Amino acid sequence: MTAYLHKGDLPADVFGPGAIAVDCEAMGLNQLRDRLCVVQLSDGGGDEHLVQFPLGQFDAPNLKAVLTDPSRLKILHFARFDVALIQQYLGIVMAPVWCTKIASKLIRTYTDRHGLKDLAREVIGQDISKQQQSSDWGADTLSEAQIEYAASDVRYLHRIKAILEERLEREGRTALAQACFDFLPTRAALDLAGWADKDIFSHES
Repeated sequence: MTAYLHKGDLPADVFGPGAIAVDCEAMGLNQLRDRLCVVQLSDGGGDEHLVQFPLGQFDAPNLKAVLTDPSRLKILHFARFDVALIQQYLGIVMAPVWCTKIASKLIRTYTDRHGLKDLAREVIGQDISKQQQSSDWGADTLSEAQIEYAASDVRYLHRIKAILEERLEREGRTALAQACFDFLPTRAALDLAGWADKDIFSHES
């Protein structure tokens, strides 16, 4: 397994056809305030590709082509955040998407632990370090620990998705999950438009 770091954009034709795992690193958790720093991707074949953005440079035509390809499923964990972040800084709508966190919440109703670390440990027996989660992703040079952390966040998503998919099908919740995934671009647009902390479906005013 090798993690490749690219500055500014993904090289052309890095990935063949098929689903791609995607994750993002930013300066914080507020998409309107905290800039996108890194997008990491994996096709599940063993290597990961990280795109690091120099300050204010979000052109990245090759990356945008991959993320907007309607024939390529994008697998994410907590896709709501990443879809909004990508929309805010790259100016594109990433779709179609499949979210392992939503799937976990729909099928692992016996627990309230739906973070990637807990999910990976249970469903595929893999420990993932989250030590670099809170670090300076805007630095000009990323450390080896940061690169490994970013790579590990997409390295196992294909395997996790496969198991969660089987469980959703077993419990008759596949269609419900798909409806949630299809709504994610709209949920992200609501977040960016000022409704991040409001449930517009709630009876409360």
